[in-house]
Amino acid sequence: MRTVLAFLIFTFTVPLFSQTAVKLEALLNEPELKWSEAAAFILEAADLNKTSPEESFRFAAEQKWLPKNLKADGKARLNGVALLLMQSFDIKGGIFYRISKSSHHAYRELVYKNIIRGNIDPDMPVSGQQLLLIVNRILAMKEQS
Repeated sequence: MRTVLAFLIFTFTVPLFSQTAVKLEALLNEPELKWSEAAAFILEAADLNKTSPEESFRFAAEQKWLPKNLKADGKARLNGVALLLMQSFDIKGGIFYRISKSSHHAYRELVYKNIIRGNIDPDMPVSGQQLLLIVNRILAMKEQS
């Protein structure tokens, strides 16, 4: 019985780990993420999984977690990613963010919380490596609180 159980666990968990590794490797190698890719990774990290990057983008847009008039295949920008991160991880911001729910104030809030570090242009495209670092900082912050 133990052998059968071990076999089943191994058979069904190894593909999951390899899929995750492939996704992370693809993300790390991406110099500029598309909005659909960024939305898919962020929603998955926030346990709001959707079936595809396009569905993730559509969900985030419907929830108004993204700036207006974006296209799924457009380049993800840091200030818009900040808004998506604040909303999907339910991060409480300061008074200006709570009033406006704007990407500008979301970016400023994540800089203030030291999640986005350095003197970075809020309108710059986001790489996979940058997004992974930022999400890692958010998860660490959530774990501490």
